[in-house]
Amino acid sequence: MIDREALHRHLQELLEADRFKDYGPNGLQVEGKPVIHKLVTGVTASLALIDAAIAAKADAILVHHGLFWRGQDGRLTGWMKQRVARLIQHDINLFAYHLPLDAHTSLGNNAQWGQRLGLVADGRFGDQDLGFLGPVPDELDLAGMVERVTQVLGRAPVMVPGDGRALKRAAWCSGGAQGYFEGAIAAGADVFLTGEISEPQAHYARETGVAFLACGHHASERYGVQAIGQHLVSRLGLQHEFLDIDNPA
Repeated sequence: MIDREALHRHLQELLEADRFKDYGPNGLQVEGKPVIHKLVTGVTASLALIDAAIAAKADAILVHHGLFWRGQDGRLTGWMKQRVARLIQHDINLFAYHLPLDAHTSLGNNAQWGQRLGLVADGRFGDQDLGFLGPVPDELDLAGMVERVTQVLGRAPVMVPGDGRALKRAAWCSGGAQGYFEGAIAAGADVFLTGEISEPQAHYARETGVAFLACGHHASERYGVQAIGQHLVSRLGLQHEFLDIDNPA
């Protein structure tokens, strides 16, 4: 078990949360029990995850996508009221780390996703160095990369193939980072992997020859919270359970 504030301080320091300009508050978003025995991790602070954490008898939840984002209305009505009310009713702490959890060099989403794909970063690119860049293993052509993504994530990516060039350098950034594609191209990537694709990226891929793989926002961001949870088990002795609430996006 650990004191809530001690856990908060540990996470803030581990993820260097204060150095990021983010779209919402990182850290403790909803205050619950002062002492934490069991932590549940998940991708998004949805009602389904909160209810699953209650069933798992969690004292705290750690997510990548929290409740509060820049530009929101701010009123506790509808779905927001339901989520917050459930947390408060059961006295559960909610911790959320967005960009800090993407960027961590070993425990973050990009580092952990890359590790599962056999990609090791030797460079960074993009805003706040969120994008990862590294060599493609010799055995992987584009078809092999698609097959590996499918095996690792359990879903086939949306693929725009580019010009069929050999894959020497890969760039990747989990989640909704399709806007990083131009930066990946400028950084010398032959293939870019992220969670989502928007209309312009198909044209960029065709016109530049750099392949684009949209692998799923949720699917590509399941790994950072798991790694953090395992870290907290080994370092702080917390009980930990990862709960994967399926999401087709």
